[in-house]
Amino acid sequence: MFPKPKSALTPNTYAYESEPLVKPTGFREYDARWLLGSEINLMGVQALGIGLGTLIRELGVRPEIVTGHDFRGYSSSVKNSLVSGLLAAGCKVHDIGLAMTPMAYFAQFDLDVPCVAMVTASHNDNGWTGVKMGANRPLTFGPDEMTRLKEIVLGAKLDMRGGGSFEFHENFPARYIADLTDRPKLKRKLKVVCACGNGTAGAFAPRVLEAVGCEVIPLDCELDHTFPRYNPNTEDMKMLHAMADAVRAHKADVALGFDGDGDRCGVVDNDGEEIFADKVGVMLARDISAQQNGATFVADVKSTGLFMTDPVLIKQGAKTDYWKTGHSYMKRRVNEIGAVAGFEKSGHFFFNKPLGRGYDDGLIFALAVCDMLDRNPGKSMADLKNALPKTWSSPTMSPHCADEIKYGIVDRVVAHFEGAQKKGDKVAGQGIRDLVTVNGVRVTVEDGTWGLVRASSNKPELVVVVESPVSETRMRDMFKAVDAVLRTHPDVGAYNQTI
Repeated sequence: MFPKPKSALTPNTYAYESEPLVKPTGFREYDARWLLGSEINLMGVQALGIGLGTLIRELGVRPEIVTGHDFRGYSSSVKNSLVSGLLAAGCKVHDIGLAMTPMAYFAQFDLDVPCVAMVTASHNDNGWTGVKMGANRPLTFGPDEMTRLKEIVLGAKLDMRGGGSFEFHENFPARYIADLTDRPKLKRKLKVVCACGNGTAGAFAPRVLEAVGCEVIPLDCELDHTFPRYNPNTEDMKMLHAMADAVRAHKADVALGFDGDGDRCGVVDNDGEEIFADKVGVMLARDISAQQNGATFVADVKSTGLFMTDPVLIKQGAKTDYWKTGHSYMKRRVNEIGAVAGFEKSGHFFFNKPLGRGYDDGLIFALAVCDMLDRNPGKSMADLKNALPKTWSSPTMSPHCADEIKYGIVDRVVAHFEGAQKKGDKVAGQGIRDLVTVNGVRVTVEDGTWGLVRASSNKPELVVVVESPVSETRMRDMFKAVDAVLRTHPDVGAYNQTI
């Protein structure tokens, strides 16, 4: 028997050291995230491991799993607790040690292992921990699996059959790096700023870029789990501004930045201008569809409208499907419809053959950018960006909203805009042309200006994005219209950043 987890326990007490703590809200739509100490303790992580092993058997999957951990001061301890639970559930554990998340996904293929459990808080601040899980490569868990895992763990419906085994794969990163770099070197000599925010990717990304022929300017590549300058988050403007300063100082061709677990990449051009990942996606879609006529892509609902309206993509017969935000949703959709690639505004990019195996990998994204520049020897990154039709886009803005209520508030915002459409009400001074409600609500008005509101899947926040193909003023008009609706809900707090 294993104790039933508690939703709250006080640290520095007998109960805290004797019972599992697992806050229910940590089971997100497609992975798990908790504040270590206050929302989950190590015994709670052990319960999660037993629950995951139980679910794997319930799914009828061979109970063999890859584990790894990101570079945080506590991630190794969290992983060891998770592994002890997996062993108690009778799983064979293949541990690859310190790793980026895509390295763990690669290990599923390279070691022929069906399941994965990567301990990482991704781009979240220090103090957070979590697990990205899957049992059907290259896919990761979605809402159905996460809901069932939550039921198993919180209900202590645990199969503790024992008999597990453990194998550590020494120097596994060399196999991953060899897989990425077993390819022709770039013909064009590129000077690349490689920014890692002192996170996990610093141990690996510079080596990969150098191996394909780049001249690498390292920026915060030394591993330091205190993250002394800024959080390794490719949507964080502090990180992007540091990348921009480095590009200008070194006269680099491009800056490529990686988040805390290396599954996302951010881009700054040779002029030191940040390019939001969805715009980089349009550039790559142009490059890929020029080689594969009629290529199909997937973009998340936070992404630019250019995937549908760009004349070059239209001419090349490219088709794009807008889908739910979230690495698990996007991965699943890319594979379901056989898309060549999927692009998410947060910087998760998913490439199927010949570039990848269907999972998100910031280094494959980075190599795709380098290859695009290699195929356009007379053009800079800024030239390729400036060739896109002009739009004015906001960063991803995240007003605080508690996990327990955020989905209900989004439901009411969706209902508001659906009602406005039925009544013919104007939004930002114009009629509604289109509503996409596959993930929150994306409201587009007559001139193509649009705004999005959805619930964050991994933080107590909402997500707000606005864009206009007309002007910065129209973008701001849409933000004011969307924010006015949000301000009718007192539980929606301040933004992390705004425009």
